[in-house]
Amino acid sequence: MKVHLTSRVYLLLSALLLAGPNQNSMAISQTQGEAKVLASDPIPVAENKIHVIVDTDANNELDDQHALAYLFFNGKTFVVEGVTVNATKNGGDIEEHMKEAERVMRMCGVFGKIPLLKGADKSFKEILPEIKNKSFDGSEAVDFIIEACKKSESEKLVLLPIGKLTNIALALAKEPAIAEKIKIVWLGSNYPERGEYNKENDVDSMNYILSLDVPFEMVTVRYGKQSGTANIYVTQEEVFKQMPGLGPGTEPVTGRHGGLFYNFGDYSVNLFSHCDFYGEPPHRSLFDMAAVAILKNPDFAERKVIPCPKLGEKGWQEQAWNKRKITIWENFDRQAILKDFYEVMKNYELAKTN
Repeated sequence: MKVHLTSRVYLLLSALLLAGPNQNSMAISQTQGEAKVLASDPIPVAENKIHVIVDTDANNELDDQHALAYLFFNGKTFVVEGVTVNATKNGGDIEEHMKEAERVMRMCGVFGKIPLLKGADKSFKEILPEIKNKSFDGSEAVDFIIEACKKSESEKLVLLPIGKLTNIALALAKEPAIAEKIKIVWLGSNYPERGEYNKENDVDSMNYILSLDVPFEMVTVRYGKQSGTANIYVTQEEVFKQMPGLGPGTEPVTGRHGGLFYNFGDYSVNLFSHCDFYGEPPHRSLFDMAAVAILKNPDFAERKVIPCPKLGEKGWQEQAWNKRKITIWENFDRQAILKDFYEVMKNYELAKTN
């Protein structure tokens, strides 16, 4: 009898599944009460999305804006817990960077749905003595990062800084225990060479993080070289052809250079109408967008694990003896990344937060 009932239940379940989603509200039972299968609720599906907080100097250049849009439009891949903002040398003070982050979020249809937090204006070294105070420069973003890490149920909450590392370093200094719950994927450095904008904006914050036992990945920039994110470049002609009208329609938003915009694609065209171009053909690199891309699909670049180096006055110093390892990303697949970027712009699914 048990075998007979089991077979009947199996057949009924199979019929239910084959019948499609319209039948999921049905309840199937054995009238004798010897066996019962309920299908009144959908079968839960395990979530495989990447939970991320992006930390941006949004008003610097134009790559941050495209990285944010690419992240927000990749709802099938990412859960965006929040956007924290920092100020680097270009683009004005923290208020200007906040304004640009808000503009992009409004144009992408996520403002008010994903938290936006004000972070550090000054440097790690300047702010560090104040972190025991209830309020300090960057405290809104720092406290948000800490609380999000504490609440996170994902395997590792990804912190994706695409500017200086100040907010991340301050969060680790204030609450060291979060190191066990995060992975940092940073767009920065010309490793193994010197220089690079994000790094130079707060070297102390980077060195502090390198001194800790926390998962850390560097998405290299390498100006003028094909091995770094500098190679993820686009021309003005390409943007003018691909981007107009892309993204969800929104209420009008005033852009950084003036004018009203009803979607991110038109704003992208405007940004590329107010910038300088470099190289041959004349182009701009979308450095930060590549960091989102390799997080989405690691096959978009090559990675290697090395003993954690340190940065001294004379440049990077290798530490072959160091048991602590970090990951270096290089040799990015330009064609694959840009193909995916444009496809996502055209077929977006908005990311959500928890």
